[in-house]
Amino acid sequence: MSTLTIRIPEEKHARLRSLAHKRGVSLNKLADELFTVALAQHDTEARFRVRASRVSPQRLLELLDKLDREFAKR
Repeated sequence: MSTLTIRIPEEKHARLRSLAHKRGVSLNKLADELFTVALAQHDTEARFRVRASRVSPQRLLELLDKLDREFAKR
């Protein structure tokens, strides 16, 4: 486990404390969850870019259309 110190504006800190409170988690847990989401998004984009370099632009557009349809269902 590591310790991380960040500097953020007081207003943002207060809003994050409030969000953590509303979710019933500590500020530390909220930050951990947000970092996890950021890393998942980064990994997804990296995998997509690798796959995109291996397929035709037409197939890539088909995959994006499929994703759009799936997200529209939710």
